[in-house]
Amino acid sequence: MNTFFAGLDWASQTHAVCVIDAHGAIHEHFDIAHDAAGLAELRHRLTAAGSPPVAIERPSGLIVDTLVEAGFTVVPIHPNVVKATRPRYRSHGAKSDASDAYLLADLLRTDGHRFRPLAPQSEDIRALRALVRGRDDLVATRVQLANQLRSLLESFWPGAAVIFAEVDSPIALAFVDRYPTPESAARLGPKRMASFCAQHAYSGRRSAEELLARLHQAANTACGELEMDAKGELAKSLARILAGLVDQIRLLSSRIEHHVASLDDGQLVMSFPRAGRICAAQILAELGSVRERFDSDARLAAEAGVAPVTYQSGKSKAVTFRWACNHRLRAALTCLADNSRHASAWAAKVYAQARARGCDHPHAIRILARAWVRVLWRAWIDRKPYDPAQHHGAQLALQATEG
Repeated sequence: MNTFFAGLDWASQTHAVCVIDAHGAIHEHFDIAHDAAGLAELRHRLTAAGSPPVAIERPSGLIVDTLVEAGFTVVPIHPNVVKATRPRYRSHGAKSDASDAYLLADLLRTDGHRFRPLAPQSEDIRALRALVRGRDDLVATRVQLANQLRSLLESFWPGAAVIFAEVDSPIALAFVDRYPTPESAARLGPKRMASFCAQHAYSGRRSAEELLARLHQAANTACGELEMDAKGELAKSLARILAGLVDQIRLLSSRIEHHVASLDDGQLVMSFPRAGRICAAQILAELGSVRERFDSDARLAAEAGVAPVTYQSGKSKAVTFRWACNHRLRAALTCLADNSRHASAWAAKVYAQARARGCDHPHAIRILARAWVRVLWRAWIDRKPYDPAQHHGAQLALQATEG
């Protein structure tokens, strides 16, 4: 029976598919549309070819889920690998979807032992990953819109941008919505300011007089009446959009916190010092539930981008930052590491030693994250929560502190 290998070059509208035999000869080449009929055709034609393993450049998405659920072996190959391999097949720089589909299939034929097949995650992890990634995208949008609102206010009413600590806090957005221009706040005095703060449950420590002083001490800008009204209307619109976005992020955060706390692995990650629920959910969403995916802490550290890349040739050696990694996992692990140094004497010592060697703050945090990965991987593999009493380094740091 012939052995076949398939490569799929995905796109937004159509996907190029190439099926080759064990000698690299093309068995069939076809395109499928990114719709229900196209995915059904893909399953049918791959089944007819003996259900060969499929190489693809991405580890997630609708087409990947479709193939995995249908029982096909899906092998993700990083785009950097594909890019570096193209010179093996052609000397010119041209590329096409069809040629990349063949390249992926042939890579799977010749170097398949170098890549790991994609293992399906549990339903709980897939749900958590969707929630976490969706929230992260909304937070990025909130930051973008908050920067836009702050820049707009600074162009015609700087005081409204600094009266409260964060321009995207609920009370700051309510203030801009109620007083979008300096003229609308012309009659705003201490009593009205105090009433406004009480109405919106202001939890800051500044009095109404202090808030008004911050509002009026900001630099004034020269704007015409028409320009002022136009910018005020835009500021009100941005404030209302941000207010809805902030509220939805709050609701998503609450759901994520509940979801991660209901999972055994969620409790495991939350057991680490100051992991919290959102950070723990971000780590678990990228870590997944398939233990076989990471056979060592070094592989996990490389995936998370907290281990450097070494280039060595002859007498020259260079250690550089790792760019190719799971950026979401790196952000979550470095957040955990940064928080942990305020609650763990061992973490604080690792961080301090890195800074003493001349590392800047981000570098020192990555070093600490790499140290935590060793502990996290062991706890994750053993399915046991973090126990400081079993952490030798933490015990030594505690003894040194008590001594």
